[in-house]
Order: sequence, then C-alpha cells, then structure tokens
Amino acid sequence: MFADLLREGAGSFVDLTDAQVSHLEKHFELLQRWNKVLNLTTIRTVEEIVERHYCESLFLGSCLPDGALRIADVGSGAGFPGIPVAVLRPECSVALIESHKRKSVFLREASRNLPSVCILAERVENVREVFDWAVSRAVAFETIEETVSALADHVALLAGGERPSGTRFTWNDPIQLLWSNRRFLWLGRRVSRETPA
Repeated sequence: MFADLLREGAGSFVDLTDAQVSHLEKHFELLQRWNKVLNLTTIRTVEEIVERHYCESLFLGSCLPDGALRIADVGSGAGFPGIPVAVLRPECSVALIESHKRKSVFLREASRNLPSVCILAERVENVREVFDWAVSRAVAFETIEETVSALADHVALLAGGERPSGTRFTWNDPIQLLWSNRRFLWLGRRVSRETPA
C-alpha cells in the first residue's frame, strides 16, 4: 500500500526507481515501529504520512539545483525532509541535525544503508560546518533567521503561506504544493554579508 501511494503521489513530479521506493518503504516501516514508543509523528494514516512526510520531502528535493550539494536538514526529527531528499538525490551529502538524543538514535538506525547521510546529534546553533543548502519542515522562520544563516547561503522550507519576515534572507514567491492549498515550499537566499563602504 505504501509503495503504491508513494508512486501515485510523487509520480506527478518525479520518477522513483524501485530501489528508491524500497529505501523509503523501509524507513516508513521503521517509523511505524519506533513511533509507538518515541512519538516521531502525530500523523497516523498511511495516506497522510505519504503525502505530508514523503511527498513533501521529495518535492523539496526535486526543486533543489542539480549537482552534488551539501545539505543540512535542520530539526530532522523522524528524518524529514532529509532522508527522502538523500534517497532521491544520492549525489548529495545530507546531514540530519537533531538535538533530541532518542530521535538521533532513530535517525542513525534509519540511515544505516544511506552512505551519503550523517547524523549531527546537537543543537543547530552548535554546528560549525557550512552547507550549500539548509532544509526544514518543522522550524519557524525566526529560527532560520537566527541560527541557519550561519550554516548555509540557501534555505528550502516547507511551511504555510505567510511570507517570512526578517532581513537575513530574501525569499522567492512561494511554490504551492500540488496536493495542498495551505502548504508551500519557500526558497530563500542569504543576503550578502558584505556591507557597503
């Protein structure tokens, strides 16, 4: 059921291989088991999980530029959007940043067969690495302004339709998700750090 729903939901914007579907199905099965004790997601139906977690994440991954990018998933939680992005874009390296220790243990288990994924079990403000893109689906715009601007020049966020405020990033017009009139992909670019003379 999961595989069919995933192919149907994502099929309008990306062609997944059998291996990619298999990776994501294994993640889903692990999520179902661990969610009973760790509360990784409050969404319970398979249809909603496929749409809100997997399809949204894959859509974000499909909108990133081509090439071998270094990506930071900020507040990864159960691995969204980072794990689907890593499965879709194996040429990219993806760091899943998650300060909650038990969730980071889940992420280690979930990414065991994904060589392009690493886990950073710490608060985002303590991360000293630099990335091409920061991605997130659970972080407020204010947090992005305060902490993520030190991580990456570009940001991709799955959020509502209210335009982000702040001065550290300029944002595109929101890209409405195909299956929701209330969910959008926001792409931001950090304003130059240089100040005029």
